[in-house]
Amino acid sequence: MDLVLIEALEVDTVIGVYDWERTITQTLRLDLTLGTDIRPAAAGDDIALTLNYAAISERIAAFAGEHDFALVETFAERLAETLRDEFGIPWLRLTVRKPGAVPAAAAVGVCIERGQRTGGA
Repeated sequence: MDLVLIEALEVDTVIGVYDWERTITQTLRLDLTLGTDIRPAAAGDDIALTLNYAAISERIAAFAGEHDFALVETFAERLAETLRDEFGIPWLRLTVRKPGAVPAAAAVGVCIERGQRTGGA
């Protein structure tokens, strides 16, 4: 399995458990590692045969704009499910950070892995 990376992607969304957080947008910072086999795309130099990180990034931004969750955990779980379903991603690791949520920390967040990581030939 090969890995496609999207690092430090920033999206704005409504997120948080406090009433004041429900009235503003906040920035989340995402890191994604997406498992796939890049050999077919590399053999034909064809973007249609791989995970298109531009299209995935656009979908993540749209997802963030369409939803508002209380928990970063819920955002991560639902986003992972959406990406796996819509892009046929067999395995992914998603880290979602919420900068500034805890004053003494640069960020807080979660890291999840979903799907099966399979080996290649």
